Amino acid sequence: MNYKIEKVKAPGRDQVELLKETYEKGTPQGEEAGKWRQKLASREEKLKYLQNGERYFYGKDGYGSEKRKNPA
Repeated sequence: MNYKIEKVKAPGRDQVELLKETYEKGTPQGEEAGKWRQKLASREEKLKYLQNGERYFYGKDGYGSEKRKNPA
């Protein structure tokens, strides 16, 4: 993949290379776009997907600087 790199002036330094967007522009096409429930086969996979996505808000473990001061 060819990355777009821009040279910019950074505070306290001269020139640095800044990596531009690395995604393909556009929106998902087709009937299957956004249908995550159909992509996961079993109930256990669906529950694991949801629990993994919500662990940031409901988990007890910290995430470095993103640790919540007040639990949800």
